[in-house]
Amino acid sequence: MRTLGIGTLGAMLLGGPLSAQDGARVAEAQTVLSQLVETYGVSGAEGPVREAVKHLLPAWAQAETDTAGNLWVRVGKGDPVVVFVAHLDEIGFTVTSIRDDGSLELQTRGGFFSSLFEAEPALVHTEQGDVPGVFMPRDSGFARHTPPPLRVDVGTSSRAATLARGVSPGSTLTMPKQFVRLAGTRAIGRSFDDRVGCTAQLLALRHLDRAALTHQAIFIFSTREEIGLEGAQGAAAALGSTPKRVHAIDTFVSADSPLELPNFALAPLGQGAVARALDNSSITPPAYVDSLVRVARARGVKLQVGTTNGGNDGSMFTPYGVIDVALGWPLRYSHSPVEVVDLRDVVSLADMIQAVAETW
Repeated sequence: MRTLGIGTLGAMLLGGPLSAQDGARVAEAQTVLSQLVETYGVSGAEGPVREAVKHLLPAWAQAETDTAGNLWVRVGKGDPVVVFVAHLDEIGFTVTSIRDDGSLELQTRGGFFSSLFEAEPALVHTEQGDVPGVFMPRDSGFARHTPPPLRVDVGTSSRAATLARGVSPGSTLTMPKQFVRLAGTRAIGRSFDDRVGCTAQLLALRHLDRAALTHQAIFIFSTREEIGLEGAQGAAAALGSTPKRVHAIDTFVSADSPLELPNFALAPLGQGAVARALDNSSITPPAYVDSLVRVARARGVKLQVGTTNGGNDGSMFTPYGVIDVALGWPLRYSHSPVEVVDLRDVVSLADMIQAVAETW
């Protein structure tokens, strides 16, 4: 992890200098988030991220892993049962075949613009360790035709040489990534979706007043969200109609970006967590949105309300009659190598999760 200093001017430009307490919370969020961001886990290969989450849990937490690879932490007893779910996986690729010239053919895992990876470094994740490579520049024909699929060159010139490096069909593949602190409380990296959600759940668990819980809260770190919410589907089937509510903790793809119009999905960075009133997979009943707002006000937590695109893990629970009340944080440049987040929003989201678990 590489950290750049905040600086007084940068802090003032982004909302003013932080108090000692706020600075400590931001530092804690960075410590957790940076470890998760710099751990790799393409959809279907989340094991390293799951182990990182287990390592970062508070000492009292008893974690269990289900057959879908989801990590569960149960707190408290009694009704109503409330579920929080954030996903472990990230976008990436799997190797589908190796050409005679040693280059790799790929299949995407998740939705994104492949052009953002073109002519960039690559990492193939193998049992023998990570193998570096490069996403090969493609012939776009000066936009006269659709470019061919992405391929990766690992520096070999034959199929046998590539296999000898430990690369084989089924290996996962990503772009190298690094958490980098910007001015003020901003940071860039890749896979903030949904390592921020996992971080917020971890921070909430660390600060949770377990004595205040009068019901059971279940924290789930789910698998394979980016390829169809598969881990959440398994968790929802296991719980059935038992939960009262599910809070999917995931990205709010914000229009707070130079590339977007401010007429939809506008949630400015640095202004707090976001309650998803609506997205492509679910509609939160207005009364539940209002309840979230009341909880936030009672606790003094910054909370925005908005609508955005995309789906969330909570939609897998709704067929069982469970109310999906999604929570997120504003993110710029989602599913790109340069996602931007404000660490104050990570803290706000963690505080919101804690407040909901303890009081609602």
